[in-house]
Formats: sequence, structure tokens, C-alpha cells
Amino acid sequence: MTALATHDQSVKELAESLHVSQSTIRRDLTRLEQQGLLERKYGGAVLARGSHANTTDTGEAEEPIDIDRAKDLELRRSMAKVAASLVRDNSTIILDIGSTTPLIALELRGRPITIITSSLAVLDQVRDDDAVDIILLGGVLRRNHQSLVGPLAEDAIHEMSADLMFLSCTGVKNNFVVDDMAVEAPIKRGLIRSADQTVLLAGENKFPGTGSLRLCDLDHIDTIITTSGTSESSLKNSRSGGRKVIVA
Repeated sequence: MTALATHDQSVKELAESLHVSQSTIRRDLTRLEQQGLLERKYGGAVLARGSHANTTDTGEAEEPIDIDRAKDLELRRSMAKVAASLVRDNSTIILDIGSTTPLIALELRGRPITIITSSLAVLDQVRDDDAVDIILLGGVLRRNHQSLVGPLAEDAIHEMSADLMFLSCTGVKNNFVVDDMAVEAPIKRGLIRSADQTVLLAGENKFPGTGSLRLCDLDHIDTIITTSGTSESSLKNSRSGGRKVIVA
């Protein structure tokens, strides 16, 4: 089963990003509706009340990650290209969950690297690539976000060591990197500690974004990759302390 989309354009963009047909996306919407997991609406669908959706730190149902992937696709592709250019051959990197990290994995196909991840979406991009070694953290599957979480994943992180981590977030506020997914926060924090350097993926919509769970302060971030719509004041603050900021 592929994805959930909010309108016809999203179906088209999602089909392109997942390399499946629009009819496949629409067929999966019908199957999800039949299973009681969503309700069809004019132009799209929403999660059904009472479904086993994950929630944010405020208790609201999370937006399925496949919807998020359909937004600002070209901006995220630009960020992914920049991110991939920072990766050295024969290095070990961590790819966080999120809508941009699978695009980074796609850019890295054919490169002699090792990827550590808890994201099944990242795995899907390189699972058949013999050049890439993959370390997949164990844990409980979050279907909404195609990620692995829980004590098994957290324990595995203690055994990991990486050269570089690409970190996703839901906001950058008051010199802190924040997130709104409580179940993911311990995974993210552990992965930050496991990497020699951390690159934050934060498009213009993440300043300030949302979220009340602190992942780390900006002093733990070595590089920020953002997009051209980020305000000058946010860029200035991001560069404080000599931090590198790349506008994709």
C-alpha cells in the first residue's frame, strides 16, 4: 500500500515521488477507506475518527508522512542534493525520519557509504543498492511515519557511531531544535549523540515551525540546510557562533 493524498495535485506529486501510478494511489485510498482507516472527502481523504493514528505532543493526530512528502517537493529535492554533496565516500551517516531524508538516500545511490536509519522510507530507496551498506534500527513500527521506535531502537543507538547525521525537525525556536512527536524524540536525541557532526534539515517553514519537545540546542548543530524563503533574521541567528548555513 502506498500513500494518502489530500487533493489531485498531491496525488500526482506523490505518484511521481514514489514512482507509482496515480491509479495506484487512488486504489490505496479506497482500500484504506474500506478498512475504516480513513474517510473519503471531496478531493481527498482524512484519517477516520478512532483509527490508530499517532499523535503529536499536543495530542492531535499526526499528518501521515506521505502527505507531507507531496508538499514543496522541488525545495526538498534541492535540500537533498546539497545534503548528499556533504557526504564523503566510505563514511557512515545517519538519516533521520522525515520527508527529505528519503530524497537524500536517493541521491546517494551507488555511493560506497553506510547508512544508519530508523526510517523504512529511507530503506526503500537503497534496499537494492549493493554499493550502500544499511544498518536498520529495530523497534516497533509506526505505520503513519514508516519508522521504528521504542526501547529496542533506543538500545541499538548506544552501539552506533557515525560521521554525520542528517536531522529532521518540526521547528527551530529560541535557539532550540524542537519536534512535536514524543515517541520519536528519544530516537533523535540518541542519534545526535552518536554522530560526530549533525546537519539540520530545516526548510523555511521550520522557522519557527511547531513543537514543544527540545531535541537539542543550536550549539549541537554544525550545519543547517534551509531554503530561500527563510527570513534574514532567522538566517542571521542560525549563523551565530560561526555555524555554517547553506541555502538550497
